[in-house]
Amino acid sequence: MPEKTLSPYEQVPVTKEDRTQFEKPGGKQELVKQLEHAVRHVGFFYVKNFNISQEEVDRQFALGREFYDLPLEEKLKYHNIKDLEAGEYNGYRPAGLRSLALGITDNIQVYNIPKFDGHHERQQPAVLQDHIKDIETFSRKCHSEVVVKLLKLFALLLEIDEEFFIKDHVYDDFGEDHLRYMHYAARSAEENAQVGELYTPGHTDLGSVTLLFRQPVAALQILNNEGQWKWVKPQDATITINTCDALTALTAGYVKSSVHRVRAPPSDQAHIDRLGVLYFARPNNHVVLDPIKSPVLDRLGLTSNAFTNLNQHLTMQEWVKLRQTQQQRKTETPEIKEGKYFYKSKDLEILPGLTATIHN
Repeated sequence: MPEKTLSPYEQVPVTKEDRTQFEKPGGKQELVKQLEHAVRHVGFFYVKNFNISQEEVDRQFALGREFYDLPLEEKLKYHNIKDLEAGEYNGYRPAGLRSLALGITDNIQVYNIPKFDGHHERQQPAVLQDHIKDIETFSRKCHSEVVVKLLKLFALLLEIDEEFFIKDHVYDDFGEDHLRYMHYAARSAEENAQVGELYTPGHTDLGSVTLLFRQPVAALQILNNEGQWKWVKPQDATITINTCDALTALTAGYVKSSVHRVRAPPSDQAHIDRLGVLYFARPNNHVVLDPIKSPVLDRLGLTSNAFTNLNQHLTMQEWVKLRQTQQQRKTETPEIKEGKYFYKSKDLEILPGLTATIHN
């Protein structure tokens, strides 16, 4: 069967700069200074000059578009509700699995492609299988060109060996990193009003860092350290990075797990479906999420985290299973008041003594 030709997905041109700050003498130290406030107080920042061309990024958007243009019955071949409820998140998740208000369900479709570490063999739809080498190359570049460099900066920030986090985030070792094509369907103004103008309420991600590739539909908001929701502006030729729960656990809370939500877009974009390309980086499955040893953490007296406070010493694989099972659990329709979501406590329990937080 001939390979399907992809039409272009046009975005901004790649930067013309020929040398990144990371590679300059003393550059990493300067970046660490810039990074400190962002990871301690906000959890969000932008990366530019990341050695992945705009053409490569646009090709992933084109593949996401082609997948979501498939008939629903074709996409459902890659969905298994029992696996999803058991914490298996790779493959397809259709919209409409959660009731949000009377007659309104969630509007989010997800397709997750696990990293190519030899432990996650899966059948892919033809439109993706025909381009699987491109997908693997992109996945590996997300790791080598972005994640690895950030991990070095985090280590320098904590005054530990530059390679410390890298040894626990080896691409070819068993782990739960994945590439995601994410589709949010536009709603009517009346429907948006009923669900508090939100596509996704405030939450944190469960891994180390999340990479969100630039797309122009404004919807992402972060909760700043003053308790205010702020729009994240899509900046040309950048990746938006947020730090996540596993990194917070490993640093005993020093690195903030960013709180973010996806709001209904502004009125001039409210009619547009929103397509996202994301990469989720996580420690390898064997890594125990206990606080690490660091001179910085020692000086601040940071020695415990939400898991160890419960006498739990979870591996990354265990944490993913627990959190994903909670996230995919069938829940009662939440109560929505003034844009705030209220779920029953049983729907938010991850393990005894630890519950997920809906950040209102």
